Amino acid sequence: MGGFTEAVQERVRAARAALTAALEADDAYQVAVAQDELDDAVRIARAHGIDDEPGTDVGAGDGAGAGGGTVTGER
Repeated sequence: MGGFTEAVQERVRAARAALTAALEADDAYQVAVAQDELDDAVRIARAHGIDDEPGTDVGAGDGAGAGGGTVTGER
């Protein structure tokens, strides 16, 4: 795996962790910031054919949010 791929995947993981923390803290501003970061990281991953979510196909979903929709804290 190349350095760019690893960096993008790490950015996605870090953004997901930040979003989870913001949701747990019930901090609406941090949720918005973290969601934007996650959306951007996932967009970059998908644009380069990088798997942004283990166990799923690249490009799954409609591009809004990590799993094809906005993260709400419930899964």
